[in-house]
Amino acid sequence: MTLLDDPHDDTDAALDRAFLALADPVRRSIVATLSRGPATVNELAAPFPITKQAVSRHIQVLETAGLITRTRDGQRRPCHLDPAALERLTAWIDEYRLTAERQYRRLDALLGRLQATSSDPSKEQS
Repeated sequence: MTLLDDPHDDTDAALDRAFLALADPVRRSIVATLSRGPATVNELAAPFPITKQAVSRHIQVLETAGLITRTRDGQRRPCHLDPAALERLTAWIDEYRLTAERQYRRLDALLGRLQATSSDPSKEQS
């Protein structure tokens, strides 16, 4: 269970943690890498000019936000992206995107009617 689906956790706080975690370019890069499959801290740290400890802190932020998990595989502790957590974020964004799209469609329809009325005086209503 992640922080985003913990019934005792405030949804707004969980969203804040997730979006704050994704606000950092290093963490977004880590998420992008994990979207291709599990990776260890060493593998995730390789492309960055920062210490493994710094990458570990970034991973901890992502883990606290509920975006990634870690498992134990012998000596390895691979990190895994939690696609369900990203899906919940996408669903939250889509809710507002769909509302905005509906409003724009209504506005387009109204503007279309106004334009048709102004270009054809016979369609004016009194």
